[in-house]
Amino acid sequence: MGSILFQRTKYIFILSFILLVDSLGQDPTFSQFYANALYLSPSFVGATEEYRISLNYRNQWPAVPGVFHTYSISFDKALPNFNSGIGVLATYDVAGSGDLTTTNIGLLYSYDFNINKDWHIRPGVNFKFYYLGLDIYKLIFNSQITGSGTTPPITPPPFDNVADVDFATSALVYNDRIWAGFTLDHLLVPKTSFYGDDATVPIKFNFYGGVQVMRKTRLRVKMQEVLSVALNFQKQAKFYQSDVGLYYYKDPLIFGLWYRGIPFATSQAGDAIIGLLGIKTNQLHIGYSYDFTISNLIASTAGAHEISLVYEFTASNISPQRRKIRSIPCPEF
Repeated sequence: MGSILFQRTKYIFILSFILLVDSLGQDPTFSQFYANALYLSPSFVGATEEYRISLNYRNQWPAVPGVFHTYSISFDKALPNFNSGIGVLATYDVAGSGDLTTTNIGLLYSYDFNINKDWHIRPGVNFKFYYLGLDIYKLIFNSQITGSGTTPPITPPPFDNVADVDFATSALVYNDRIWAGFTLDHLLVPKTSFYGDDATVPIKFNFYGGVQVMRKTRLRVKMQEVLSVALNFQKQAKFYQSDVGLYYYKDPLIFGLWYRGIPFATSQAGDAIIGLLGIKTNQLHIGYSYDFTISNLIASTAGAHEISLVYEFTASNISPQRRKIRSIPCPEF
């Protein structure tokens, strides 16, 4: 029975693949938005004391045969003398039994403007290389399952990879308690067809923001207690998604609870509840989150697991009098 189900799943995948050849692809989504800040928005590049390395991994729907994994790694550096930040971001996504892979490698830059003594605005850009790959020999076509073949026949694509360039831009406004921003991605609409057609990745719009509703800080000590409310909305082609949640931090632990699927603001209303547990030190942030599916797929997917690791550090020869870029009050996960 399991073998039959596996074959049917691969059959469904290839049908979906063929249908999507002339359609539009969608980007993977991370539940720990701020643990992968450069993926969320180029405006966050350099928003650290000096150096930052981020590693992220997401396992989507582990109960479904065929892998749905997303990996991300980024490195960025603050340039306080120029009110700027630079960085590099690489993401790798693999989906389905045919190892449909998407790779993005980008160079990022942001600049911090002082609007007044309280408010800042931080635009950012991401120039990137886009690569789409497919292992055709892992696919099972209809003719391999049914003795009579298919009508009309389905032929393997002539190409097993597609490469293009892409561009994203963003802007972030913040003070010491409030932040809000937007990102426009895929502005060069990179091509995605293995048949040489006009299929492209549609432009993605992302709006995010939040506020620290409670904050307690001990004088001369970095310990603090913070309660934040945040939201994240994204739209790509005809699909859109909204998330709203809470973060509670009390040194060194952080807890988060999110709801994905607000009615009328999400294509799939009532999609998932996301729980987060993290630990934060001066240099190291480690987070784990689980997406508990509450839609009609509750018995089929086993949710999603996500792990993040962020390491921030400074060079040993940096003067303590060095001017720092003002910190953004958003959470670390």
